[in-house]
Amino acid sequence: MARKILIWAIFYAATIVAASSAVLWEIQSYYFALEQPFYAPPAWLFGPVWTILYIFIATIGYRIVMAPQSDIKPILIALWTLQFALNTIWTPSFFGAQNLGVALIYIAALDVTVLITMVLLWSRDRISFWLAAPYMAWIGFATALNAGFLILNG
Repeated sequence: MARKILIWAIFYAATIVAASSAVLWEIQSYYFALEQPFYAPPAWLFGPVWTILYIFIATIGYRIVMAPQSDIKPILIALWTLQFALNTIWTPSFFGAQNLGVALIYIAALDVTVLITMVLLWSRDRISFWLAAPYMAWIGFATALNAGFLILNG
């Protein structure tokens, strides 16, 4: 049991490290300087939402790694790793490089990766599928938000 908790904690720690890259840039000043789409949520909402989503993302990774060996398991591990990388690189693209177009490309690729992962999870791990659903909904919304920022500030 302790081993399982440690493995999950490692996945969650990885998500925290990835998310912590946000402290490298002046996110608030840049974000508020942008012309906001009418559907932009309040800034305070991002922290709580991402905290919950990172717990879900870590749990999905844990469940994939701990699942019995199968032909699809290496693909799911690769897809989880790819979505994690795309999720991580979006922040420096949007806030660090302040390149809304490149950030939109990364988040669109993230959308596709998570959707493919969800399709594969549906018949193999319904819990992980349902954990991925709010993540997919949020990044879908974030993609529309990124596109809105690009249109208004491009």
